[in-house]
Amino acid sequence: MDTKSPLTTLCYIQKDGCYLMLHRVSKKDDVNRDKWIGVGGHFEPGESPEDCLLREVKEETGLTLTDWQFRGIVTFINEDDPAEYMCLYTATAFTGELRACDEGTLEWVPVATVDSLNLWEGDRIFFRLLQSNAPFFSLKLTYRKGRLVEKTLDGTPL
Repeated sequence: MDTKSPLTTLCYIQKDGCYLMLHRVSKKDDVNRDKWIGVGGHFEPGESPEDCLLREVKEETGLTLTDWQFRGIVTFINEDDPAEYMCLYTATAFTGELRACDEGTLEWVPVATVDSLNLWEGDRIFFRLLQSNAPFFSLKLTYRKGRLVEKTLDGTPL
């Protein structure tokens, strides 16, 4: 039985017109294998979204965030798996030095080229929302067999 929390964080750290992206290539049985994503992960017991955000970013990158913004909630529905509720953040300031990540390769990617990466279909939707500076949003993404089959923004089907 999977005991991971259904609550997660994901952060896109911005610097010099780029996002820090994680190319997930290290873990053997990884639902995100070969995809490019932000940094983050599952809540630990007793953590707030911000606690999880700061811990995960530090663990995966070596960086300590000093300025971040909670941008939205993304609900993932994927066939027989339990729902996942992801707190989506962007960050614009940090301290520390970037270090290697055991989950894949970290790379600063120009924002204008992120859409050309191997992303989940739903990630492209929230990237557009982030880039258009959309107000806080709730996005629901339903996947079947790895394909996005339903998407809803703030309760309205897209």
